[in-house]
Amino acid sequence: MMIEPQSVPLPSFENPPVNEVICGIMFNPIEGLLAPHLGLLWSKFRAEFPTCKEVDPLLPAIEMFDGNETGLPGFNIPFLPRIWFVSKDETEIIQVQRDRLLHNWRKIRPSDEYPRYGVVKKKFGQHCAEFEAFLVEHQLGAVKPVQFEMTYHNHIPAGNGWHAFDELGKVLPDFVWRSGPRFFGPPENVNWRTTFILPENQGRMHLVIQTALRRQDRLPILVVELTVRGIGSQRTIEAMWPWFDLAREWIVRGFADITGGDVQKNIWRRTA
Repeated sequence: MMIEPQSVPLPSFENPPVNEVICGIMFNPIEGLLAPHLGLLWSKFRAEFPTCKEVDPLLPAIEMFDGNETGLPGFNIPFLPRIWFVSKDETEIIQVQRDRLLHNWRKIRPSDEYPRYGVVKKKFGQHCAEFEAFLVEHQLGAVKPVQFEMTYHNHIPAGNGWHAFDELGKVLPDFVWRSGPRFFGPPENVNWRTTFILPENQGRMHLVIQTALRRQDRLPILVVELTVRGIGSQRTIEAMWPWFDLAREWIVRGFADITGGDVQKNIWRRTA
């Protein structure tokens, strides 16, 4: 039986395993946005984001419902690289390309604390406003939303409720590996994914669970990635903020739904 979200408080943790949060908007390509403009745009952010990097552009991934493929952006102009503006402490990134604007918060050092959803959302809103003002200033057009997106990456290292891959059920109760005599031993790796549709086709959640090694010490970790993409019926910048609230609610409730009560209480210190 599915519980209605409004009937229980939104889960909260004192020590959540959040490693990265991404807020983004995809829009019709700004055809007039050229490579020299990206340098001018960097000057708007450079005081806070002094490092600039070029990376490969993201290809469009549009959520479809009932075979409806209307509103797809066209790409009849050359791709530009995706540009990263990286903050001084490297915990924040602004990503810009012809059809996309994203803001990342990421945990770089063990001492970095997740600033919480309200802060990340506010900063992304500021970046959106500055980007829109830049387009107006240089007469490049307007942002016409095609899709919104939000992603949470959670890292759960070995020792936080589990030690070996055949113990994943202690953290993720839906993934119990049967013990006792059997042909297969413990799995070498785990890579599982599924999707869920939000109410009224406002988006689709992509849930990915996989194993990896932590960069700094090669410690095995569980990576739980929850991404929501969609747009709903209102294709405006203003509609993005309540959509983000809905996406975040699904991500937080979804994470609490798939993880075990013991690790929530003893490791992440659930308070609600």
